[in-house]
Amino acid sequence: MEEQYLCKHRASLNILTSKTGPRNYYKGKNCLSTGRHTSKGKYILITEKLAKYVVPDLTGFPLKPYVEHSTPKNIP
Repeated sequence: MEEQYLCKHRASLNILTSKTGPRNYYKGKNCLSTGRHTSKGKYILITEKLAKYVVPDLTGFPLKPYVEHSTPKNIP
C-alpha cells in the first residue's frame, strides 16, 4: 500500500508538458508577444516589442567563434 502511494507522489512531481497535461493545455515557450491581434484576424507587429541585439564590431579580434572538441578542458 505504501509503495503504491509513493509511485503516485513521484508521478505528480513530473514536469507538466503539453503532452502530459489536459487536452486544452498550452504551455508556450516562455516568450513575450511581439504584437497584437486585430478584430479582422490579422496580426500587427509592434517594433518596440521586438528584441534588439547589440553586436560589437569584431574586426581584428584574435579569438575565433568555434571551440574544437580536442581543446583541453583545464587551460592554465
